[in-house]
Amino acid sequence: METSQVNKSPSDDVQIVEKEPDDGGIASRYRGTAADKRDMMVLGKTQVLRRNFKFITMLGFASTVTASWEFLLPLFVFVLIDGGTADLFWGFIVVAIGMSLVYASLAEMASMCPTAGGQYHWVSEFAPPKMQKLLSYIVGWLCAIGWQVYLAGVCFMVGIIIQGLIALNVADYEWENWHGTLLTIAVVAFSIVFNTFLATRLPLIEGTVLILHLAGFFGIIIPLWVMAPRAHPHILLEFSNNGGWSTTGVSAMIGLTTPLSVLIGYDCSVHMSEEIQDASLTLPRAIMWSVVPNAVLSFIMAVTLIFTLGDIQSLLETPTFEPFIQLFFNATQSYAGTNVMTTIVIILLVSSCISGVATASRQIWSFARDKGLPGSNWLSRVTPGWNVPVRAVFVSVVVSSLLACINLGSSTALNAINSLGGVSILSSYFITIGCLVWRRVSGKPLPRRRWSLGRFGLAINIASLLFLAPVWFFSFWPLATPVTSGSMNWSSTMFGGTILFALIYYAFWARHQYVGPVLQVKRDE
Repeated sequence: METSQVNKSPSDDVQIVEKEPDDGGIASRYRGTAADKRDMMVLGKTQVLRRNFKFITMLGFASTVTASWEFLLPLFVFVLIDGGTADLFWGFIVVAIGMSLVYASLAEMASMCPTAGGQYHWVSEFAPPKMQKLLSYIVGWLCAIGWQVYLAGVCFMVGIIIQGLIALNVADYEWENWHGTLLTIAVVAFSIVFNTFLATRLPLIEGTVLILHLAGFFGIIIPLWVMAPRAHPHILLEFSNNGGWSTTGVSAMIGLTTPLSVLIGYDCSVHMSEEIQDASLTLPRAIMWSVVPNAVLSFIMAVTLIFTLGDIQSLLETPTFEPFIQLFFNATQSYAGTNVMTTIVIILLVSSCISGVATASRQIWSFARDKGLPGSNWLSRVTPGWNVPVRAVFVSVVVSSLLACINLGSSTALNAINSLGGVSILSSYFITIGCLVWRRVSGKPLPRRRWSLGRFGLAINIASLLFLAPVWFFSFWPLATPVTSGSMNWSSTMFGGTILFALIYYAFWARHQYVGPVLQVKRDE
């Protein structure tokens, strides 16, 4: 779980900071520890958000945003096209190990610089000096786009699952795309309440959802193991190539995107770092303790699905358009049972949307604070008393709602945009860890950290890059050949367009406005 070294000095002792004249309207109990105050001073930032998250509530937050085993249910069908059940089993092991190394690298940087900016801030500090500003700016855009699109994708997923449940229970239901769009917007609107009026209660909600996350897991797998037909163990060795690729190996590499998709996004905790008590120690611990247990839960869910699939053809031809709903019904032969099991998934994914709004809004708020986005002055304001970036929250909600409307014209375009979220976040991981490797190899000292990878740091960082490179490459590939406009994975075009827009905006405007975070850092090294 956590084998890293914890380097602690006497000045790092946890104590609540006393009230100061310029407190931004934040009660003393929400202003953090002495270590938090020191970190904010070093990073050149002012505390304007409440630090009301602790380890357990942050563990719940990360588990809720990423919703690992929950996401696997609607996504597992894709691996049946590329790689098959063997790829889901063995591929999940490989991806879980690889992503654990990635998040260990991010966790160490989070301990060095616990800021809501996350990746773009770290790049600004660790990249070669001549490239710091531009690389940091590009990574800021990748994170901003990635999390906005990720949020929209989860909300749309919830809308479609609700629509699928309606189709299961209403025999003459006619599927319309606009139904899914309206349901998606309803989910987005519902998420506003918990990120504005109930923002102070968000940690309590996250702790509660963590319990449901664990209880719901058993509420799903137990009925499947007890009631569904059981496959023979040889299924763990059966790789498939139903996508028509030249080799099964290529098909298997494309199929890795399924387990990868459920393990992307644990940097969500990083973007809440300015709302965590004793962040430089609590944050890296929360990252690792959320990654490993949730990877284990997801793997168990994957094994459950592999052995209880039953009639695959009935799953692919289901009128619900959600194979996992049909799987629940095939196993239980009960509408009531299927409704309850699916409702558990819906509730947990709605919770993911709520937490996703928090993550996405903090990311763009932080980037706007450094003048990286259009309208940064307006977007970066935090109203005293609220101590929540309300404007960033509403921008995130509006963006998700607008993206959901794309489904009215083309579900293919919406799927491409959703794929963009994953590759953007993966790209930010790769660039950030690459800059950390450069910093280590160049011999320049790293900032002090209370959670360290020790002498294994460079090896873990390099192993992370070696893992990320191929999975990032195959994330752009379509599921099957021959490729048509409808089956094409347009995320490559979207990704290129995003980078191009960011570079054009940087050349004509942002390079005069954007403030690289490293310029505000005040370290004694």
